[in-house]
Order: sequence, then C-alpha cells, then structure tokens
Amino acid sequence: MTATAVSSIEQTLFPSASPSADFDLAESILPEKRRGHAELGVLDITKWFGETSGGVRTYLLQKAKYVEARPSLRHVLVIPGARDSITAGNGVRCYRLRGPRIPTQRPYRFMLATRSIRRIIEHEQPGVIEVGSPFLVPWITKRAARRIDVPLVGFFHSNFPRAICSFPERTRGLRRHAHDAAWRYVRRLNQEFEVTIVASRYMVNDLEEHGARRIECVPLGVDLDHFHPRRRADAARTRAALGLPAETPLVAFIGRFAREKEVDVLLRAWETIERQTDASLVLVGDGPARRRLLAQTGASRIFWLPYENDQERLANFLAAVDLIVSPGSIETFGLSALEAAASGTAVLSADRGGVSEQLAASGGGAVFLAGDSGSLADEAVRTLRARDDLPRLGALGRAHAERNHSWSSVFDRIFDIYRRVAA
Repeated sequence: MTATAVSSIEQTLFPSASPSADFDLAESILPEKRRGHAELGVLDITKWFGETSGGVRTYLLQKAKYVEARPSLRHVLVIPGARDSITAGNGVRCYRLRGPRIPTQRPYRFMLATRSIRRIIEHEQPGVIEVGSPFLVPWITKRAARRIDVPLVGFFHSNFPRAICSFPERTRGLRRHAHDAAWRYVRRLNQEFEVTIVASRYMVNDLEEHGARRIECVPLGVDLDHFHPRRRADAARTRAALGLPAETPLVAFIGRFAREKEVDVLLRAWETIERQTDASLVLVGDGPARRRLLAQTGASRIFWLPYENDQERLANFLAAVDLIVSPGSIETFGLSALEAAASGTAVLSADRGGVSEQLAASGGGAVFLAGDSGSLADEAVRTLRARDDLPRLGALGRAHAERNHSWSSVFDRIFDIYRRVAA
C-alpha cells in the first residue's frame, strides 16, 4: 500500500475546505448508507483523532483504505472536530462532531454530542462498533446503540492507568491510589465489550493481571512500500533540508511530548551520550510537555523539529537517522518504532512495553532498563560506537516488518474478530 493511497483517503475524508458553520448533525437529514448491502459494516468511534495525533489516526486511516478495496465491507468513522461535517470515500463515511478542545490533551476534543451519535448509529446500522477511547465515549455509545442491540468491541490504545503511575511498585500516596482506581475502572469497562483488542502481549498480560477478560492480541502494521530502506540513499539530502549534521550519527525520538512517553529519561541520559560520542539528538513532535522539556535541556547538540504531518517527509526522516530511541516503557505497541524498523533504522527501547516485544522478535536493536537514564546512556553509547553494525540491525528490523506487519494481514485478523462478534 502506498503513501499516496493513504493520503488520498485522508484528503477524501478530511478535505481542506471548511464545512458550513451552521450544519448540525443532530437535526440534518443523513445521507443514504454507502454499500448498504455489504456483508459487514463497522463503525469506529474515538476521541483520539486530532490534527497532530499519531498511531490511532494511522490505524483508522489504514482501516478505511482496507475497506475501500473490499466491496463486501463498509466503514463508518465518528470522530470529534471543530464543526459538524460529513465526508465520504468509496464504502467509507466520516462524521465529525463539533466538540471543545480538551485543555490538557491538545489536539484532542471532547465527544459530547449524544443525540448526534445516536442518530448516526441508528441510521448507519453497523454490525459491530469499535470504541477506541475509554472515557465518556464508551458509555455514550452504549446508550446510543441500545435500540439496535449492536455488539461493542474495545481497542485499548492507551494504557492510561500506567500513564497515571508508570511504576506503581515504586510509588505511594495519591498517585498510586489513582492508578489502582483506574484499573478498577478498566475492569468495569471491559465488561461492556464482547472483545477487547490490544496490540501487544505486554497489554494482554497487564489487562489480565488486573482482572480484564476476553482479550485479543493483534499487533499493528506498517506501510511497507512507503517506509522503506531505499530512502536511505537520500539521507544526506534529507539531513541538509532539515539543517541537521551531514556525517555524524543522528539519534532521534519521534512522538507525542507527554509525561507517559518518558522523554525525560532520554534527556537525562543525553549529556552522557553527547559527551562520549559525536552524535546529535533530534526530537520530533508536539504535545503538552514540549515547553517543559525544552526548558530542561542542557546539552548543546539537540535539534527540535515540529510534528510532521507529511508522510513523505516523515519516511525520509526515519531513513536518514542512525538510531531511533523509544524511551516510553508503557507503549501499548509503538507504531513509530515499527515505521523506523521498516525503514531499515535500528531502534533502542525500554525493556518493557510493546516496542521491546518488536525488538525481541526482530533483533533489530537493543533495550535498556525501563525508567533508568544511566542504562539508556550506556546502551546508546555502546550501540553508537558500533556504528558499522547499525545497517545489520536495520536489516533485521526490516525483515521482521515484512514477515509480520503488513496492514492487510492485520486487518484480515481484525475483521475476522468482527465477524465472530457480529455472528
């Protein structure tokens, strides 16, 4: 699947032209269902979809592309936006519901349009609804769907109890109590879903250890044609365009700047890495912690780049660096790490979470002790000093991605789960 194909579906579902300000999904006549006679219709609803969001957005756009190519399926996407709107592709329709921004979680928005959600579900009559965010949305969706008795599937994209407290075994007081309360909520929420899908064995184990049941593990995929080692031939040009050093090793983090990503661990390690190697660090992304992280940076060879929404430039960048660091130890999967591996780039990860599973399976990198900046520094220095071995690690990561992570194989498995649930 090409990046052009994914860009096409994104432009179709989210055109640049602004919808009418007075359009109201709670009152307007809804258009006829697309592919009304399809074997299976799936409705995705989540608040985790914004202008600068990452893995969930990629997952949903790739699902839409999968459906477009299969006339027996249809797909409905319900997400928040600045205004109400309806857009459509071939067998795919997207409803955006007006909602205010969540102050502490930009770029995300609240989904509060209960009447609109009920009207959409009753009109579209999906065979399965997948709920992709854990607060408010599941309960609004359950109430909205009660008249048509449609089964709900959950996708646990974010390990929010551990985002509250990553290392509960080391923590006491209010944060630990909040962590325990969050897991009680997860157990209650899990009862509402026929199946809860997760993308790593780490998440299966975490959920089951805390009392959740009916868990299905389906690791996510990567666009193997787009994220490709052939782009490494243009690494010098890519670095020059971004104002990055041409010859010295480049280490990179790419993702959301939030506390649960543990970028602090990388920054605490960086002064040691910089002192012992000639590497530079590139941090790419946006998020609520960006300003705080900028203020605590003491090393000199650090470059900050904005969130990259252009998939062509993103793929070029991933192929132009020497090492991607994934410091977060609670990653439910780690899509950017897989995209780096598919690009032939070595990965350094915490030894807990979804990315460490990828590395254990592929051999395409190294791990450090979760939350330990000294261990991160040691492993990064060791890896960079063996720079001639980085292409071998990158090749192992690429081979693993080719064997196990095409998007078509991912959605073959997920739609088999939908069919089983719908039946």
